[in-house]
Amino acid sequence: MTVSFGYDKKQVLQALRYHFLSRKEIRIMIILVNVFALLSAALFYFKKILPLAFFVSTVLWLVLMISFWAILPGIVYRRAATFQDHFTMDFEEKGFSLGNERGGRQWSWKAVSHYLETPYFFHLYFNATSFFLVPKKAFSGEQLSEMRALLRSKVVPS
Repeated sequence: MTVSFGYDKKQVLQALRYHFLSRKEIRIMIILVNVFALLSAALFYFKKILPLAFFVSTVLWLVLMISFWAILPGIVYRRAATFQDHFTMDFEEKGFSLGNERGGRQWSWKAVSHYLETPYFFHLYFNATSFFLVPKKAFSGEQLSEMRALLRSKVVPS
């Protein structure tokens, strides 16, 4: 199965948010900051802490949420030239290949450690931090179900 695609900025930013928020260490940090913020709100309500402590926890929460929602995805998008290119991918039983006007590369399915399906993309992870986004809009209706079946049979979902 062969597909050709480019990237849409809004969809890529959303996919990068999914990537960051799917990381275990980031989820744990967000949970801890939320618990800290709720605890400081409760302690402030019962007048156990000063308003400054509540203000600091609120600012910490806001900075964390803005960082993972807007700043980090924006930085990654601007630094990666990949999202400006147009690609052709060929998916087969043995592996897949990726190419553009500057060249191409092939991988076996064993190179993909896991995958994640989000509303707009398939995230093909090579390791914990290296991944490639394959837009779902590149597939026709039948191709999309074929791609899901191929991924389920060849790669472990995350």
